[in-house]
Amino acid sequence: RCKNLSVSFWNSYWMLPSDVCGMNCFWEAAFRYDYMKTHPSEKMHLAVVACGERLEETVTMLRSAIIFSIKPLHFHIFAEDQLRESFKVILDEFPYEGRFNYTLYPITFPSESAAEWKKLFKPCASQRLFLPLILKNVDSLLYVDTDILFLRPVDDIWSFLGKFNSTQIAAMAPEHEEPRIGWYNRFARHPYYGVTGINSGVMLMNMTRIRRKYFKNDMTPVRLQWGEILMPLLKKYKLNITWGDQDLLNIMFFHNPESLYVFPCQWNYRPDHCIYGSNCKAAEEEGIFILHGNRGVYHDDKQPTFRAVYEAIKNYSFGDDLVHSLLQPLEQELQKTMHTYCGRVYKVFTKQLTKSIRDLNARRSKG
Repeated sequence: RCKNLSVSFWNSYWMLPSDVCGMNCFWEAAFRYDYMKTHPSEKMHLAVVACGERLEETVTMLRSAIIFSIKPLHFHIFAEDQLRESFKVILDEFPYEGRFNYTLYPITFPSESAAEWKKLFKPCASQRLFLPLILKNVDSLLYVDTDILFLRPVDDIWSFLGKFNSTQIAAMAPEHEEPRIGWYNRFARHPYYGVTGINSGVMLMNMTRIRRKYFKNDMTPVRLQWGEILMPLLKKYKLNITWGDQDLLNIMFFHNPESLYVFPCQWNYRPDHCIYGSNCKAAEEEGIFILHGNRGVYHDDKQPTFRAVYEAIKNYSFGDDLVHSLLQPLEQELQKTMHTYCGRVYKVFTKQLTKSIRDLNARRSKG
């Protein structure tokens, strides 16, 4: 633990006091930079699917990814026809030339079953299931929902690819930390991964492995590849699933648990981690790394802590001082939310963000 170790390595790379880091952060930092050193030219691929009124939310997510990330990003944006031109206009105005590029795609499903996939859960949510089949030349990919905000570099979650063992093909976080409020273990009518299921809002994929793997299943003794298993799963379970494609992923990894790497909860922090009391211990210790504002909490008054973070990043002007233009106004807003359970632990919303800003300023000072 970094508090009990010499901080010479830490300070030489981060230029930070040792007390700002959480448990095991020294070794995480060492691993991260060792991984990036051995993958110097690697571009990070990030995919998102946007439909309906999700343009602003998606752009805010992309902004959060750009602000802190170190290596260049390639955004794969799957959007409805009426949104693609708006994405192009907005992204072409972003000032970070060379830091990212993007490709826009239409929403597409297999022609013989497109209607069924479109009406599954939300109009285009199940698009993510077909990313390994569409992006055939992409080796690895981070998929995120539109309501994601990165509070530390994308590089850090990307480096988990180097931690996969020989059988692991994807990484996700648990749906719940506390089984007493878990949805899958109380209500699911289908198999699901682990004790409380998994959440697919943040999904890191080695897509080369996904395309090559033959999956065990409960439909046939023959193992099926990714493109072969999706439709039979939907046909078998469509009357039993509630959360659409996420339920199908839970069923797949229930039968193939050795294929999943599980993230700690601070990599996919949702309202359920604090609305009934804090139950993500890792976030309490190290802060939130990726914020997931599901259930529309960025746009209503039910969870003002989540909305405050969203508004702060949405309103931040690229190039402004991050401390004075983002962090300090956010801290003031978060202090107004202490009447809520999430507001009582509002410091977990800024702990990692503070460190990410310090890291970025340290990198800038080194040129």
